[in-house]
Amino acid sequence: MVTAFVMIKANTGEADRLRDTIEGIEGVESAHIVAGDVDIIAKARVDTPAAVKEIAATRIQGVRGVEDTQTYIAMD
Repeated sequence: MVTAFVMIKANTGEADRLRDTIEGIEGVESAHIVAGDVDIIAKARVDTPAAVKEIAATRIQGVRGVEDTQTYIAMD
């Protein structure tokens, strides 16, 4: 299993809707609105690094209102 954390910057006022949409993506275990440089942190657990790319670069970045993402793959 591969665990990844996706840091998401959202358009102003979109965080609640985005969190709900992102949590509905297959492979996303949870999504949380946070304070700081990003607006949402999503945790994904999938079978391969390619599946992380699909979730982060295609599915999450394809959601209307997402401005930017950064993805970190856990090493443990």
